[in-house]
Amino acid sequence: MQYRVAQPGEVLAAGGNVLNMVDLGEVYMTFFLPETVAGRVAFGDEVHVVLDAAPQYVIPASVSFVASVAQFTPKTVETASERQKLMFRVKARIDRTLLLKHLEQVKTGLPGVAWLRLDPAVAWPAELAVKVPESS
Repeated sequence: MQYRVAQPGEVLAAGGNVLNMVDLGEVYMTFFLPETVAGRVAFGDEVHVVLDAAPQYVIPASVSFVASVAQFTPKTVETASERQKLMFRVKARIDRTLLLKHLEQVKTGLPGVAWLRLDPAVAWPAELAVKVPESS
């Protein structure tokens, strides 16, 4: 449960909300990529997430969705530079086992940065090596 919407003793209309619930075992980050990059991203590609609230950690995730159409488009698409404004929504899902291991620390809606490595032959920079909190 994330929070209680209605308090004990309150009268609710039919279909009224009582609780707001979130499955903390299914957490992902949504980010956007230009079309030149989105076309090179595959389901399962490795992503490293750094949250603003915990910049000391680098959380492993994997691409679980790439939009099939652009999310926003310029008014006219006539030049190559204008076409760069086509952005595709991508989701990076954090592994359920990792989330359940750190359930008390999991929060939804936190802003951060998703890092995607386009060439798997290139190593992650040291500052983006996976670093998660110690087990609680």
